[in-house]
Amino acid sequence: MGEANATARDEALSAAAEYAVTPSGLIEYQSRGRVIVIGGEEAIEFAPRLAEKGLRAEVLLTGGELEPGASVIPVGGRRLEVSGYLGKFMIELGEPGKHNFELVEADLILDLESKPILEVEIKPPGYLLADSANELSMLNALNQLAELVGTFEKPRYFDYNADICAHGRSGQQACSRCIDSCPTNAITSLTESIEVDPFLCQGGGVCATVCPTGAIRYVYPDAASLLNRLRLMLNRYREAGGVDAVVCFISDADNELVGAWPDNFLPVVLEELASAGMDIWLSTLAYGARSVRLVNGGSVPASVAGAISAQLEIAQTLLQGMGYKDGVVSMISGDELMLDKPAMPEIAAAGHAGLNDKRQTMYMALDYLVDRADQVSPEIKLPPGSPFGTIRVDSEKCTLCMGCTSVCPAKAIMAGNDVPRLQFVEANCVQCGLCSSACPELAIDLQARFLTDREQRQALVTLNEDEPFLCVSCGKPFATQSIINSVTARLGGHWMYQSERALRRLQMCEDCRVFDVVQDEEAMQPPMGRTGQDDPLNRH
Repeated sequence: MGEANATARDEALSAAAEYAVTPSGLIEYQSRGRVIVIGGEEAIEFAPRLAEKGLRAEVLLTGGELEPGASVIPVGGRRLEVSGYLGKFMIELGEPGKHNFELVEADLILDLESKPILEVEIKPPGYLLADSANELSMLNALNQLAELVGTFEKPRYFDYNADICAHGRSGQQACSRCIDSCPTNAITSLTESIEVDPFLCQGGGVCATVCPTGAIRYVYPDAASLLNRLRLMLNRYREAGGVDAVVCFISDADNELVGAWPDNFLPVVLEELASAGMDIWLSTLAYGARSVRLVNGGSVPASVAGAISAQLEIAQTLLQGMGYKDGVVSMISGDELMLDKPAMPEIAAAGHAGLNDKRQTMYMALDYLVDRADQVSPEIKLPPGSPFGTIRVDSEKCTLCMGCTSVCPAKAIMAGNDVPRLQFVEANCVQCGLCSSACPELAIDLQARFLTDREQRQALVTLNEDEPFLCVSCGKPFATQSIINSVTARLGGHWMYQSERALRRLQMCEDCRVFDVVQDEEAMQPPMGRTGQDDPLNRH
């Protein structure tokens, strides 16, 4: 069986390698070789070696004594801030607008400090670290800097659709998963959307993995290409007589650390491990893999590994709720390859093609796995932060103002047309929390869960409804009973609504209210005794 699996694996990997991947756009860097070396006296000593490589070096001196003739910029106790990337680094010294402020530009940075000046987890292209006490480290840095002169291209790793982004709406902010997990600080908030700096982005892919809506997508390769390649690989493996396929996702940086793969292991080498998320893992199981393993050989930053683990918890909870074994999807180190892991039962392989729609891909995989499971819970409770769930509306608090419907990015919450009614489709809800944060009555709570019955999940349900309130003047419906009761209670003590006629205006539509005000001589008088002298706006 081992020999048959090995032969089948070779055929499967060969077929996958021949699959054409849709190319992404390119990002271009230009570096002319100006280097800033950050450090103390060791930086001054090292700088001349850069000139021997044709680089123009300048020292940003953080400590030690100045030496005559050296090209040095002393920090001198000023605030030091570094930003940018290969070919376009900016170093700010001091406070902008102050007399000692200085802006330094560079193509490359060599940081010799024991604690890097730039604390971001993954440094931008062109920002190198070296140990000044280690000659080999310094030599490696010297050679790398010499190679970073000229014009360079890299793929544009992401695509972003602001229309379905759950980061913000109407001044409210909610989902920040991509910002929180990005190890390069390439993603920033624009209040109601995000912005990704393509020059800082290095293709980690964790942003796409944690995004609940699919607003940010990994495109090198795109999800559809990766899924179709996986389907082809697994189909070819079975056709060639292979059994018990284990798909191992591994980053390009870690792949060379792995020796021989077991005969039934199908390695899938990615630019970065986090670029394949829950939609890919679940689809791989639906395509017939007995288990999925994410191999972390040490290249995955700690914050990214944490984000992957959180997604794994969600995936494993879903699979357990269907009766499948815990651990059929797992993250392992390179040393754990040979350890036995739980496996899926034998199921017929799904035949659906890959898509670039993350939500639809997850639902297709989940529904396929649900249909083939023996013990399925109708409702699977999920950890907070999961991309599936419902909302609970407190009908005693909710006034049906419909503020939640205007901020929902996924069209999960809807108004009931001409009827005061709040409706909801659970399949659309991504648990972003925008509805909850936008609710002025604090009437909405999130509940992460997954309904395994697709019809129940896709049903339009009513969360709250009320009788329409009819204008007491013209009879037109213009609000709900609860809104009018709430407004009347709040404004009952206001000086403008002390008369019966004024209170009655609160029960009128906008047009009738305006008409009644101009017909009411008392309402048209200034406040506080109705004299200009008593009007607080006329006081001096």
